[in-house]
Amino acid sequence: MNTPPAGALLHPRNRHQGRYDFAALIAVEPRLKAFVIRNPYGKESIDFADPAAVRVFNAALLKQLYGIKHWNIPEGYLCPPVPGRGDYIHGLADLLAEDNMGEIAQGLDFTVLDVGTGANCIYPLLGHHDYGWRFIASDIDSKALASAAETLSANGLSEVIELRLQADKNAFFKGVLAADERVICTMSNPPFHSSAAEAASGSQRKWRNLGKQDPQRQLPALNFGGKSNELWCKGGELTFVRNMIKESKAFAEQVLWFSSLVSKSAHIRLLQRTLKQVGVAEMRVVSMAQGQKQSRFLAWTFHTPHQRKEWLAKR
Repeated sequence: MNTPPAGALLHPRNRHQGRYDFAALIAVEPRLKAFVIRNPYGKESIDFADPAAVRVFNAALLKQLYGIKHWNIPEGYLCPPVPGRGDYIHGLADLLAEDNMGEIAQGLDFTVLDVGTGANCIYPLLGHHDYGWRFIASDIDSKALASAAETLSANGLSEVIELRLQADKNAFFKGVLAADERVICTMSNPPFHSSAAEAASGSQRKWRNLGKQDPQRQLPALNFGGKSNELWCKGGELTFVRNMIKESKAFAEQVLWFSSLVSKSAHIRLLQRTLKQVGVAEMRVVSMAQGQKQSRFLAWTFHTPHQRKEWLAKR
């Protein structure tokens, strides 16, 4: 596993390079002006402990850089940090390019499955804009999908991003992928925590690290919000991804690459053992970084390099 050096930048194709241009962001999303503050260094920023500010900030980024004219999520649902989400998309594009003679896979001939898309539907929005991919976006929460449907309809994306309800809370691909469907890759941002208490503890730790633990202020219990199924599950991300790996074997012929974010580096070795047990042909750990924050996604395939090249040639 390759760990980026401290202070590593975003992926070169990530649209969020350098400092934010708040004048340009306010020009496309005037609501943002009310949330702009000066940080301790005198630079324009927003208060990332304010959920309303984060939602409007993300809406402005999506308008300015991705042409998403309408994006909103119900209060309490996960509001993702858009810049870091882009790196997962670009990392997958690079992985697919290795099997495609170095050429980035682009266009509607390529379908990606986003497992647990949430109300924000962020990965399909970014992936379709940057690479033109078609998406299947699943979730177990009908209210989240209804919110995502509003975004897709308002932006004319309902034909290229298809939402599907996962009726079985313990399944990932079963009940979502039809028997004759093939997708080039799957992606997932799993619930990282094993309980509500663990999720809240993680947020409090983050506020302390950011110096925002002001006793005079009521901070949100969960940074970036999030419903229970978005943030925690029994056994946390380790159990979630392990179960995904086990189920993936039954869909080996329908999926070129499976993948999932993994928040804790200590889980990688344990998950690699599970991958060996199910007999994958290859596995990859792709590292990502945003400043001091380290992240990664785990990818695996049941196809040999030759089979992957043939798949992409036929697609």
